[in-house]
Amino acid sequence: MADSISLPSVTGSSTKTINILLINPNGTSSMTDACLRSLADTLPPHCTVTGFTSPHPTPSAIEGHLDGVLSSAAAIRAVVPIASKYDAFLVACFSAHPLINALREELSGPVIGIMEAALYSARMLGGRLGIVATGGRSKVMHEDAIRYYGLDGFSVGCETTNLGVLELERLPRDKVLGLVAEAARRLVQEKGADCIALGCAGMTEMKIRCEEAVGTKDATAQVIDGVGIGVQILIGLVREGHVTAKGGIFRSSQDGRKARGQDWL
Repeated sequence: MADSISLPSVTGSSTKTINILLINPNGTSSMTDACLRSLADTLPPHCTVTGFTSPHPTPSAIEGHLDGVLSSAAAIRAVVPIASKYDAFLVACFSAHPLINALREELSGPVIGIMEAALYSARMLGGRLGIVATGGRSKVMHEDAIRYYGLDGFSVGCETTNLGVLELERLPRDKVLGLVAEAARRLVQEKGADCIALGCAGMTEMKIRCEEAVGTKDATAQVIDGVGIGVQILIGLVREGHVTAKGGIFRSSQDGRKARGQDWL
């Protein structure tokens, strides 16, 4: 009976080109390259993601509040002059990074950070989310950000690898993968998470190992990479014709700076 039912359907035919700027606010270009590699198998046709690494004097890793501020200042001065080439912007730092809202004020194209992309996706895919963090301070900052995004009621918290951001690349690969996978396993088996967010852009190529550790194959839990899902969200926003709303908090402050004689961007 079901086979005989004819259901309406539609097949897409859009050839709209979409250009996304992936912004790595730290100064480590190898992390930018890893993010781009991770997108190769899932990026739709007619969509291009360009990698941008924040220039000197940005920190080489973002591991605290001051790192976030310094990297924002370096990045935004370099991004604004080239922004007209792009339709949307992904801030590839797993945090409530100050650059996200700064870009929303200055630019019209949609802007999203990889942390909010991962967290909101986790909320849609499961009942309880958890984050694989790097070190102890990251754990505290991530848990503060979860409250900021209004998701603390759905979070089991974080588990750390006790690694620095740059150690994700510099230490032996098997050791790093083991620590990341073990943190993910603890979140699922000991804390009850069913969606795991990879808590650093430097973890973007470690998704498969985490999936194996938490049982993604049989749908026990999902592992979410904010880089990949963030790009897909931006593609959807651009295809639907959305831009950043300018009638409220993200109204540009450019005119105010000019009036003060402070047009430094």
